[in-house]
Amino acid sequence: MESKQLKWGYLFVLSLVWGSSFILIKKGLIGLTAIQVGSLRIIFAALFLLIIGFNSLSKIPRHKWKFIVLTSVFGTFVPAFLFAIAETELDSGVTAILNSLTPLSTLLLGILFFGVAFQKRQVWGVLIGLAGSLLLVFNGAVNHPNQNYFYAILVVIASICYAINVNLIKRYLSDLTPLSITTGNFLILSLPSLTILYFTGFFNTASLTEVSESLTAMQESILYIMILGVVGTGIANILFFKLIQISSPVFATSVTYLIPIVAFFWGLLDNEMLTSVQFFGAFIILIGVYLSAKK
Repeated sequence: MESKQLKWGYLFVLSLVWGSSFILIKKGLIGLTAIQVGSLRIIFAALFLLIIGFNSLSKIPRHKWKFIVLTSVFGTFVPAFLFAIAETELDSGVTAILNSLTPLSTLLLGILFFGVAFQKRQVWGVLIGLAGSLLLVFNGAVNHPNQNYFYAILVVIASICYAINVNLIKRYLSDLTPLSITTGNFLILSLPSLTILYFTGFFNTASLTEVSESLTAMQESILYIMILGVVGTGIANILFFKLIQISSPVFATSVTYLIPIVAFFWGLLDNEMLTSVQFFGAFIILIGVYLSAKK
């Protein structure tokens, strides 16, 4: 009973944290490029986790490190850049709604590659969710010609990456502590992210004090991404990996039921709005996700 109540608590907290992540990315893009946002997000998370979790690295057996590398790539590295790039063209609320395809991707990959049992109802859930996402994207493209909805493909790819990640963790890393997994992930990613950030010219730009207005915008954006990195990435990943261990991959990714709700309200505060048809498409997606995750 305690474990059941605990998993719902983790789910609620994660929905608040990750639901707020999309508006933080949007704010970060005001003074930074998408590649800089992705890199800094990982670097801030890595600094925080290495401070609090460095000693936990010794608990990772040598033969598990290959899975740590894989989960770092699929669970953090690729999605961090894909979401930032996607939000250069899409509203944060729309991006969050499309991210709710993650449980569907988790179920499909679990069936195809990880031997997860499924029911006919779950297959219908996948099909319904895909139909809702297509409606959301096509209607958005028609009603928001200033936004490039081809970038929605990047969000779908990110959801597939998340699905690979949770299935890998559940099968191969369930015996490790969430702090060990998360710290190991960001230890792997710290050097590549720092290298990418260097080649974006970030450090040269940051030293140009004569362009005070641009520098102020950059400093504000860095603050938003620091919050995103520490809270929305570092702490959230620890909670998420714990949730995967005490529940199932599909239940853990069902946090995306609630993320769009939180993200939508943040979007309203930032003058974003969905059309009635997009609302309907979002509702269809959530029905599909519910059916696919229900046992």
